[in-house]
Amino acid sequence: MASKKKFYAVAVGQDPGIYTNWPQAQAQVKGYPGAKFKGFPTKSEAEAWMQHPALEPCVVKKSSITKPADSSPHRKGEVTIYTDGGSINNPGPGGYGIVIVHDDDIKEISGGFSHTTNNRMELMGCIVALRDIGRIKKKITLYSDSSYVVNGIMKGWAKGWRKKGWIKSDKKPAINPDLWAELLDLVEGLDITLQWVKGHAGNPLNERCDKLAVAAARQQNSPADKGHKR
Repeated sequence: MASKKKFYAVAVGQDPGIYTNWPQAQAQVKGYPGAKFKGFPTKSEAEAWMQHPALEPCVVKKSSITKPADSSPHRKGEVTIYTDGGSINNPGPGGYGIVIVHDDDIKEISGGFSHTTNNRMELMGCIVALRDIGRIKKKITLYSDSSYVVNGIMKGWAKGWRKKGWIKSDKKPAINPDLWAELLDLVEGLDITLQWVKGHAGNPLNERCDKLAVAAARQQNSPADKGHKR
């Protein structure tokens, strides 16, 4: 079984440093534009990474609060998340879009990278959404039109890849292990269900995420996706 990460290195945030629990580390990066952080099983690994941090930054392009659409499948007291991501020409400029519904509010977040892939942006949308809500003690439903992401978590594929040192059942290396590792850490301990939703099928929140992702992908001067190997 893979060892549980106990040290969180914050390279860019409110108060950079190494933290021994996620709530303390989260307080340094939540809502901080361009935050860079990563978890490690040992303090020495965290210290080494701090010398040359290389985690994809969370670049928030838009955040607004409005009332949720009447058609959103949301229950009072729960958190509903929609995410979408993609890249132009895959690989190419990419972006992700997020809509978070919590009680009577809806929050929109988007971000992009100069060169990335569809799957990395699908994963990044989920990661940024869960970074934003933190260790909330409520039921969470995350809707994505990426079967790659939904099955990776709900069918336990990603856990299996991590347990085998990021090797798939066909003996080939798993793709995007950096993002899968963070997503697995973020969902751990949450009451969360990832559910597939058909894309471009008229679902208003899915369509909104798509628009946010496309707009973010078209932004100029986006940062590099350092985890993407060309």
